[in-house]
Amino acid sequence: MLNKRELQHYQEQTAGSLNRAGIVLTPEEEAGIEIADFGLGEFEKQGLGLVTYINTDPYCAKELVLLPGQTCPEHRHPPVNGTPGKRETFRCRAGLVYLYVEGEAAPSVQAAVPQGSEAYYTVYREIVLTPGRQFTIPPDTLHWFQAGPEGAVVSEFSSTSRDEADIFTDPRIVREPQVEEG
Repeated sequence: MLNKRELQHYQEQTAGSLNRAGIVLTPEEEAGIEIADFGLGEFEKQGLGLVTYINTDPYCAKELVLLPGQTCPEHRHPPVNGTPGKRETFRCRAGLVYLYVEGEAAPSVQAAVPQGSEAYYTVYREIVLTPGRQFTIPPDTLHWFQAGPEGAVVSEFSSTSRDEADIFTDPRIVREPQVEEG
């Protein structure tokens, strides 16, 4: 769980990364930056900064910001209320992203699975995204991703996002951010 000072620090870092990537935010968007620490208490290792521009039925647009070497843990977007689950396209804007999805595992994985969480990472088909490269993840597909040594900015275009319905491989994860008072 983050405290308010940490939350503000990571929001400022996220805004700075977006600015360096040439992505301009309105003051309202900057104030609404979500910091997902997944309840693990190790944001710089497993976490994600997000800006959601729009999330309606039937589409969503977000910016995802990862610190150097930071990982978004393995998860899937299951069917919800008769929909097949979220289909998302990741387009790298800055940095380098190692994306892992279901399928034939890479002979050697370039990302480093977060220490202590190895049991919760199970898919290793590797897609490397550099600026201008993109990949579409089908609904209900296990995936995880990690930034390279300089961090990364990824634009996400998807069907409706229902983050509260995401299923993480790691049962310790709490998707909704919680901020400690004080």
